[in-house]
Amino acid sequence: MNTDTAQRTEPAPATGIPEDRRTRRSRISGRAPARPTPAAAVHNVSAATAALLGLVAIGAALHEPVLIPPLAASAALVHCAPALPLAQPRSVVVGHLLGAAAGYAVGAAAHGSAWAAALAAGLTLALTTFARTPHSPACATAVVIVLQAPEPARFVPLLFGSTILLVLTAFAASRVRRGAPRYPAYWW
Repeated sequence: MNTDTAQRTEPAPATGIPEDRRTRRSRISGRAPARPTPAAAVHNVSAATAALLGLVAIGAALHEPVLIPPLAASAALVHCAPALPLAQPRSVVVGHLLGAAAGYAVGAAAHGSAWAAALAAGLTLALTTFARTPHSPACATAVVIVLQAPEPARFVPLLFGSTILLVLTAFAASRVRRGAPRYPAYWW
């Protein structure tokens, strides 16, 4: 049993609700993940927030925006759902780099339209699927690149470094709290 989730309790039989409705309700509610323990929730949220604040601090020191919305989504995945394939280092790092490549390629052809951004997101999804590096925030990276056209020589190294930092902070955070799921499930 995972120590990060509380025990789910079934509804008491004497609820006054007919059996068929109780069964339907438990089927519907039974699919949601168990609620994390308060300690796990505080740990995961604190670690993710610290990682994001670290990205902001690095960006301030470099006078360059390092924190972009897709990285916040990546931080949420690696810290709060560390066992998912989308949260593994290979998916985080390679996924964002594939998203950047798709964003720059489509952006060069279509010059910043919302239509091009949607196409770049779809292309990223295809690339990450075929590369076995699923990471949904990478699609958003492609959108950001198409719509904002950041300079590749500056943006890509910052993106790469940021993804490495997110992976390393998740690795470290998973070793701090006893009973926390170990991150990553696999490196490559």
